[in-house]
Amino acid sequence: MNKAMIEVNGLAAGYVKGLNILQGIDLVIKENEIISIIGPNGAGKSTLLKAIMGLIPISGGRLYVNNTQIINVKSHELVKKGIGYVPQVLNVFPTLTVEENLEIGLWTKTKDTRENKKEIFEMFPILFTKKREKAGNLSGGQRQLLALGRALISKPNVLLLDEPSAGLSPIAIDEVFKSIKEINNEGVSILLVEQNAKRALSFCDRGYVLDQGKNSYTGSGKDLLDDPNVIDLYLGKL
Repeated sequence: MNKAMIEVNGLAAGYVKGLNILQGIDLVIKENEIISIIGPNGAGKSTLLKAIMGLIPISGGRLYVNNTQIINVKSHELVKKGIGYVPQVLNVFPTLTVEENLEIGLWTKTKDTRENKKEIFEMFPILFTKKREKAGNLSGGQRQLLALGRALISKPNVLLLDEPSAGLSPIAIDEVFKSIKEINNEGVSILLVEQNAKRALSFCDRGYVLDQGKNSYTGSGKDLLDDPNVIDLYLGKL
């Protein structure tokens, strides 16, 4: 069996002390899996990623990374432990060039990092052609690829993605989802929050449906796509 990369048990967290958005979430992402998290607005999907990433305080439950319990660990320490994170907004530095954005992702590395950049440019050729351009001049899809590249350049084992298709054109969405699949094929586990629920469930290994900060349904992507309750309550809305 594939080992658990990240596991949360009864996780409670929120932005204000005493007011939890997450109210006892259970979730596990195993080696080489793609996990999709779907649900209505306000369900706690993005909050879950932020809690895992140490961006908001956890008030209850347990979080494990590589079978080690993590308590009050800062985001930069989680990056060193092999977790990458791409937020939905403000995920690039618009006044810096593409290459400078990528170099920021290398802050944990002390050795020669030219090979790291070369691999990202090979994965996303458009970034190489625009490496001297300011990130703020890129299209929405290109900025999303840059954000992916910066998270990947430190070679994480797990990648947390928050709404990677938000605001993109259909062509750009296709390109981003294709890249996500290729990243997974390279051995990176993916935890994906996505409003495009049908698209996310169509290629994930397993999915979790959140509602009001709690687990509502879980199963394989196909099972959730075919579940009449999920279709009626969630997929019809998204």
